[in-house]
Amino acid sequence: MINDILEPGLRVVFCGINPGKSSAHTGFHFAHPGNRFWKVIHLAGFTERQLKPEEERHLLDTRCGITKLVERPTVQANEVDVRELHEGGRNLIKKIEDFQPDALAVLGKKAYEQAFSQRGVKWGKQKLKIGETEVWVLPNPSGLNRASLDKLVEAYRELDEALLARGR
Repeated sequence: MINDILEPGLRVVFCGINPGKSSAHTGFHFAHPGNRFWKVIHLAGFTERQLKPEEERHLLDTRCGITKLVERPTVQANEVDVRELHEGGRNLIKKIEDFQPDALAVLGKKAYEQAFSQRGVKWGKQKLKIGETEVWVLPNPSGLNRASLDKLVEAYRELDEALLARGR
């Protein structure tokens, strides 16, 4: 099991879909060498340097956290079924209500739509809020996602800049 990286007072909680096999094996989030999460959040301005998966607890120093929709590891996220995502969405709402970060960033449009019973979602900030927490949908940084590194960084930087503009 991979532990959440959560505490009160965070700027943002990044929510992955579920652990890949590399993460399940190492016990760290976004551990597959092909996953671009650590590079993207650094280039987007969330961290001063690119952290390694085993340094994930240092995210708390930057007021960032990580959670996931589904605990069960898979090779690919499309192996997670709608029922698991829906249940994961309910569990995620409880976590966010407890911790109330400034923003929740769900990493993947389809996963967000299925977890929160939404349709036709656009990238970026959503109308939905969880308490005072803004909800954002950002592209998944998995190496299986065809989005370019530049497009990923641009999407994540938009969230960072929106938080900074609000003094967070």
